[in-house]
Amino acid sequence: MTKSYYFLGAGGIGMSALERYFNQQGCFVAGYDKTPSHLTDALEAEGIRLHFADDPELIPEECRNPQTTLVVYTPAIPASSREMAWFRQRGFEVLKRAAVLGLLTQQKRGLCAAGTHGKTTTSAMAAHLLRESAVGCNAFLGGITKNYGTNYLLDAKSDYVVIEADEFDRSFHHLRPYATVITSADADHLDIYGTEEAYLESFSHYTSLVQPGGALIVHRGLRFEERLQEGVRRYDYSRTEGDFHAENIRIGGGRIVFDLVSPLGNISDIELGVPVSINIDNGIGAIALAQVAGVDADSIRRAMATYSGVDRRFDFKIKTDTRVFLSDYAHHPEEIRQSILSLREVFDGRRLSAIFQPHLYTRTRDFYPDFADALSLLDEVILLDIYPAREEPIPGVTSRLIYDRLRPEMEKTMVDKTHLLDVVREKSGTFDVLVVLGAGDADNLCPEIAGILQA
Repeated sequence: MTKSYYFLGAGGIGMSALERYFNQQGCFVAGYDKTPSHLTDALEAEGIRLHFADDPELIPEECRNPQTTLVVYTPAIPASSREMAWFRQRGFEVLKRAAVLGLLTQQKRGLCAAGTHGKTTTSAMAAHLLRESAVGCNAFLGGITKNYGTNYLLDAKSDYVVIEADEFDRSFHHLRPYATVITSADADHLDIYGTEEAYLESFSHYTSLVQPGGALIVHRGLRFEERLQEGVRRYDYSRTEGDFHAENIRIGGGRIVFDLVSPLGNISDIELGVPVSINIDNGIGAIALAQVAGVDADSIRRAMATYSGVDRRFDFKIKTDTRVFLSDYAHHPEEIRQSILSLREVFDGRRLSAIFQPHLYTRTRDFYPDFADALSLLDEVILLDIYPAREEPIPGVTSRLIYDRLRPEMEKTMVDKTHLLDVVREKSGTFDVLVVLGAGDADNLCPEIAGILQA
């Protein structure tokens, strides 16, 4: 019988949701992460025991019995991990985080959001739609929702669990969704998949995992083969076409309102609580999941208007008539392109600047021309060094690859992160709309940047 859970990579946003779940179930929960953070501080305050050195001697006594302890790990944990080796040598059951989530989708009706980008916002929206209705839900999300201040929601009475389905390392192949939306399938994680064809094949396999009686909801224009089991309902969606789409879209005055056309019931006058145009697509996907689960139109209309967003997803820090500052997690070229186009649409005619921190050497190597093309849609870019995350440097792969391909006439600056605040101070009077882009740690400087801009 499992009494204790030990997490390798405990500070990850997805891992922390599972830690909170088992902690609330009354189990002993502990783990290791390389670096402390605001999130690990919060986990420790909730009673989860963490340490920050890869040392088997620090594993608590409660987690040293293979008969009563399950070890959960993230794919970001390196093969050289001493603690991982300690557990494996002693016969502990060791599961990927995704495999544990997969067990939950077999116990409850899983409503999943997958895709290269858009999955965090879409799953967070769907969870809010269900929570604001009589249906309710549990949720394991890839970001901290502003409505609830957490990435984990518990509702013991609900039969539904909303899960962000991550394609990294084929993790989403462990899931068995009742219904899933697929937002996008632009090649990524080629360090894992090798080729775009292999990446798309992973989505093809994922579609075969939807349970009979459930539903597959796919954004129009995606290029993979669908392999549905018999009895699975199939829908498509997009901003202006498909089984689910928007009509009578009204954008202006900082608001976005639209009418939804749906095979499960049309809904008029839906207002986005986070009014950026890409959230029309994300919102339609989330509403489709909610309607499949039986959420009524009034609940959907009310919840969409009160949805407050997710940390680092179009996360506005300053929003006035004269100055806008926000952070966005976009770290794939197509995500960045959509982020910039959305800001262009909402803040039409205003000067748009970005601070961009490339994420991973391999992603920069594989997509630097696409990054440059997307960033060239800006009026100005401040380019930081590559954030390595789990990777070692690759000779010749630096931010300079992107910088040298940027539109020649645009304003551009390369700077080390340690000098970023100095550059922001120098340029502070020139910024109109400024966004911090990327999945690295530059976002940690947002409070200081906001202070400079407000001063």
